Amino acid sequence: MNAELHHGLRIDGDRLLRRIEDLAAIGPIDGGGSCRLALTDEDRAGRDLVVTWMRDLGLDVTIDAIGNVIGMRAGRTDGPPTMTGSHIDTVRTGGRYDGNLGVLAGLEVIETLERNGVQTEHPVAVGFFTDEEGARFPPDMLGSLVYVGGMAVEEALDIEGIDGAIVGAELDRIGYRGTSPCPGPSPRAFVELHVEQGPVLEAEGVTIGAVTGVQGISWTELTITGQSNHAGTTPMELRHDPGYVAAAVAAHVRDLAVRMNADGPEGGDRQVGTVGRLELEPNLVNVVAASASMTVDLRNTDEVLLQEAEADLARFVAQTAAAEGVTVTERTLARFEPVTFDDRVVDTVADVARRLGHTVKHMPSGAGHDAQMLARVCPTGMVFVPSRDGVSHNPAEHTDPADLVAGADVLLQTMLSLDGLSLDGATLQRAGLDSEESDR
Repeated sequence: MNAELHHGLRIDGDRLLRRIEDLAAIGPIDGGGSCRLALTDEDRAGRDLVVTWMRDLGLDVTIDAIGNVIGMRAGRTDGPPTMTGSHIDTVRTGGRYDGNLGVLAGLEVIETLERNGVQTEHPVAVGFFTDEEGARFPPDMLGSLVYVGGMAVEEALDIEGIDGAIVGAELDRIGYRGTSPCPGPSPRAFVELHVEQGPVLEAEGVTIGAVTGVQGISWTELTITGQSNHAGTTPMELRHDPGYVAAAVAAHVRDLAVRMNADGPEGGDRQVGTVGRLELEPNLVNVVAASASMTVDLRNTDEVLLQEAEADLARFVAQTAAAEGVTVTERTLARFEPVTFDDRVVDTVADVARRLGHTVKHMPSGAGHDAQMLARVCPTGMVFVPSRDGVSHNPAEHTDPADLVAGADVLLQTMLSLDGLSLDGATLQRAGLDSEESDR
């Protein structure tokens, strides 16, 4: 499949970089990163800035009941848009590119079309989705999940955050509970530009990742309750220690992933496991803990293997808790099956990148993205650009400016190619796009 480049257009790299800097200045933290947890005052300020840019471009801006914001530019014909976008909320120790690049590059795509007088056949849209990170309100990708109908908006509005805040009340407080209904209208296609957040592209010297899909994600919160007691007078065999059980579970999560990957095909390191939060109560040096709260994050590109990992973890938790004489309650924070992106979109991304002179790698995403939710309702794909040292969710997150611009140019030309695709049927119909299969 060969995608013809359109109009010789390129984005304005300086303008894109300025917008990235301007957004990063909202909620700044030491080291050059940003903190804009979803629906905080900082998130509101970031939203206000991006919405101002959307309106400056003359876009038709809509805000839905969960706070997702979509800016649309009309095409020659009415109907669903070719859409891009991502998110602008961050984790507490966020960098300046995660999510933000995809939204601001989408604005740059539309401004490039506008300034060059290019009229697309279909409408073109850029959006940002609420609480993609899930760092304040579980689950992650909350806004896009509601947008595609994966969760009822009423349920989402009642979610309580880590600080006790409620989604609906916070949307009202910051003025972003919109009136557009959820689920939202399905795009005709969706493509998201994002930093890789991993080391693969940089390590292999590749500029563009044509993302084939997203790993399945399983987030579980465990609350372990035992008996608080004196650290010096309580014999080891008489303890009911949640701290010990939590530590054993954390070690098992690591061992589980290593074992599953060793048993799998060569180079098939598909299972990962993380204990990202562990809190003890009362958290004192000389007291056996009364309780422990922890999270377990399991991910795999294969749904069957992900279920095996979940079952293995459940068995271990039950056995260890019983042996120690503690009780465990668990709560699912997020559970998403692996997603495979549309071959037509993936191939278009790869072919456009090659025609622009970039090296390309077909690869899965290890992180969750709004695109995996949009894939439920329309042909979807992603564009990755390298992350230096694979660092993300960290103020040190960095992607070279040349790679940022390259990714935005690939996004621009991919959206123009998708604008001409017939995506409803089994065949592709467009001048300049033939049936030749791209290298996979």
